[in-house]
Amino acid sequence: MHLNAPTYGEQAMKPEEPFIKVEHLTKIFHPAKKRSLGLPGRKNGPPGFVAVDDVSFQVEQGQIFVIMGLSGSGKSTIIRMLNRLIDASDGSISVDGKDVRSLPPAELRDYRNRTINMVFQHFGLFPHKSLVHNVDFGLKVRGMDRETREQRAAEALELVGLGDRIHAMPDQLSGGMKQRVGLARALATDAEILLMDEPFSALDPLIRKDMQELLIKLQRNFKKTIVFVTHDLNEAMYLGDRIMVMKQGKIVQSGTALDLLEAPADPYIEKFVAEVDRSKVLTAGMLAEHHDPSPASRTSSGSFPDGAMPVSDTTFLNDLLPIFATGAGSVNVVNQQGSSLGHVTAEKVFEALSPKGFSNAS
Repeated sequence: MHLNAPTYGEQAMKPEEPFIKVEHLTKIFHPAKKRSLGLPGRKNGPPGFVAVDDVSFQVEQGQIFVIMGLSGSGKSTIIRMLNRLIDASDGSISVDGKDVRSLPPAELRDYRNRTINMVFQHFGLFPHKSLVHNVDFGLKVRGMDRETREQRAAEALELVGLGDRIHAMPDQLSGGMKQRVGLARALATDAEILLMDEPFSALDPLIRKDMQELLIKLQRNFKKTIVFVTHDLNEAMYLGDRIMVMKQGKIVQSGTALDLLEAPADPYIEKFVAEVDRSKVLTAGMLAEHHDPSPASRTSSGSFPDGAMPVSDTTFLNDLLPIFATGAGSVNVVNQQGSSLGHVTAEKVFEALSPKGFSNAS
């Protein structure tokens, strides 16, 4: 199933341009002007509520970009402006060099149907349709023939672990299964961008963890561009390549998980990161001294010259601790291709787990 072919824009974007570029985005919700019982409205009403206040950010192609904040911070409003479910009051949104705010109706429909797809917190499944027909709905809207769209829907359901339930009805599913259907529906359309608005927040903790792991697994294979909204910093740090923290419509800090842990911008961020379990957020790849990965770093037998145990760059520090408990002094961090990225020592891991220690470890 070809789920990662670009579908928007006939020309490839310029290498130096970000895939999604947002500049000075602002949204003001003005109070409705109503006349009740024939009485005249107020001449000088309130100026309106600023939900998003001069926000700028960039998302690279294939990146998971997390927008994190508490209720009312403006995070959900931002992603609804990305697909123009809500029109911005000011600012610009470009995707692959296209000005989203100026798209005429026909191009906007095509953009929503082919380029961008949304996965909501509340599953939004059609209760009268089987899973395969819930998933193939977007393809039906495109005019795709029934046999092809049902095949693609079945393949997408297989990817999310529901290949044996394609003819089940939504009321036969658990909450976690319903969210898998929502994810399959987004994958089936082969959209380049997925917008995910707190998709796992209504799930039980164990099911939520399973869904997070599934998303990471799918992302490794298909490299979609994902804008993910959450109020949970642990989830943000687990999923996000980059994280933008919002408060009252403004950006408080934007960067990697390490940036937030190592150099919180203000007491607001400090309060959040104080509760983070670093052992389940920091990975071996984050601590490795990076160099250009090369097969030459391996011997003909596939091992590493110094004999250090190889571990994946996605291995959490929590899973490194048992290795160091056996007396190992360091591990060799490797990427998905098996090439070395560098070493991580036990000392560096223990320093990284200290709230004040990581800056010294680097």
